[in-house]
Amino acid sequence: MTQPASRSVGHYQYEERDRVFLQERINEFEGQVRRRLSGELGEEEFKPLRLMNGVYLQLHAYMLRVAIPYGVLDSRQLHKLADIAAKYDRNYGHFTTRQNIQFNWIALKDVPTILRELAEVDMHAIQTSGNCIRNVTSDEFAGAAKDELMDPRIHAEIVRQWSTLHPEFTFLPRKFKIAISGSPEDRVAARFHDIGLLARPGENGPLFRLFVGGGLGRTPVVGRELFDSVKEEDLIATLEAVLRVYNAFGRRDNLYKARIKILVQTIGLEAFRTAVEEELGRMDCAAYRLTPEHVAQIRARFALPDLKAPADAADVLEQHKKADPAFARWVASNTHPHQDEGHVCAVISLKTPGDIPGDVTVEQMHGLADLSERLSFGEVRVTHLQNLVFGHVRKDQLHELWQGLKALGLAAPNVGLISDIVSCPGLDYCNLANARSLPLAQKLGARFGDAALQAEIGTLSIHMSGCINACGHHHVGNIGLLGVDKRGAETYQILLGGDAGEQAAIGGILGPSFAEDEAVDAVARIVEFYLGQRQKGETFSAMLKRCGLKAFKEVAYETV
Repeated sequence: MTQPASRSVGHYQYEERDRVFLQERINEFEGQVRRRLSGELGEEEFKPLRLMNGVYLQLHAYMLRVAIPYGVLDSRQLHKLADIAAKYDRNYGHFTTRQNIQFNWIALKDVPTILRELAEVDMHAIQTSGNCIRNVTSDEFAGAAKDELMDPRIHAEIVRQWSTLHPEFTFLPRKFKIAISGSPEDRVAARFHDIGLLARPGENGPLFRLFVGGGLGRTPVVGRELFDSVKEEDLIATLEAVLRVYNAFGRRDNLYKARIKILVQTIGLEAFRTAVEEELGRMDCAAYRLTPEHVAQIRARFALPDLKAPADAADVLEQHKKADPAFARWVASNTHPHQDEGHVCAVISLKTPGDIPGDVTVEQMHGLADLSERLSFGEVRVTHLQNLVFGHVRKDQLHELWQGLKALGLAAPNVGLISDIVSCPGLDYCNLANARSLPLAQKLGARFGDAALQAEIGTLSIHMSGCINACGHHHVGNIGLLGVDKRGAETYQILLGGDAGEQAAIGGILGPSFAEDEAVDAVARIVEFYLGQRQKGETFSAMLKRCGLKAFKEVAYETV
């Protein structure tokens, strides 16, 4: 088995017992695949077994969803993903809103071999599907953000270890998603998860605000604050109690009413809180207590970067910006403040206008891995908005990174702007979808691809989903698009006013759905109206609140 040449930065370093566990799991699944291919297992018998190993059956082929815990990869892992895409898929991978990567054209016979190759670089596909605790997501700037109170990767890893194959929570009423941010600023859409955790200052160190019952899909709900002061030592006990209550009382007779958000809505937040507190009273909480020693032990499994930058790093960056306006524009939109004054976090847009959001080719993956080794300690992060991040880039080397990204076709200066579109794969792949998402995303990206226009519009998000399951998070886009089947035709409903952050909001439905090209024109009219009517410094959401949905509706439908 291939072993890492050195300790990579950014994520938990596997021990031998971790690797033994993965091999045992692969051996078990290999036998199940063999039985399915021989006909000994039917598809319905095989379905729960494949889902436990991240394998979906889509429209045209099997899809493998690979876990990227809390969104952190190292360069050897990214090289391996590229190799898998070249050998077993169609030369690309798709990064998702769960910080995972999907391969959409996998042959079932190859899956055990792929899983063995993933295990060589300490990767797997466990709990990326099924009614279990899914891959835990985190802030893409974790361990680097200037406003961070604690490194949430440590706690995300603790939650991963606690939840993996948990005997009580392997077959929950429905899937369960957890997000953790080490900053008070919500960069993880915490209020739209089954459980969302946001760090906040406390007298004796950071505490967690715990939100429960959020989610999108058929019934979008903004999560509510269950507790505002969860101590680090009580984190796992509290999560255990919440999951026990959900597992005991969540609906199992109706797929559409099985999520924890429905349980919280049905019995009310106060009753749910009481049930959790009573469960905590029955539990042996000491057995779940996170001691400082436990946390330190996990933290020690993370290799930290040696952040050393020249004293003139910031001056060099300013010189590069003055010499090259295109680079300055990219820096303005695609970087985030770092804890260290000599470094920045660089966001790599996977949304070049006109391209498919979230897709990365084999050549790009290899190129990014090489760039990360040279310029970011061999570390790459995946965002829940389908972009990538180099977490620790010296300011004086940022121009070199930008040039490397240009050569890979990944230097779009549009992070947070209108062409930074989030989209699910839609009907091109998914058998649940009503409409294709990707062609519409490409058309919208091209329509708003002009850099000057994007700068004029400013921060504005577009999210789209091919069906009500909302994998593209259309409810929380400032502009959301939902694919619907209208008498056999693919059409798109527009929503306005969504927000996944501190001012969490679900977008309001504008009206009847549009055909694909009509939807592009309607969005263009909405944006033009915004530009023409906004007050100085007014955001899209603020103007929507001031003018009302009706005003935007009149504009959107004026020629329909």
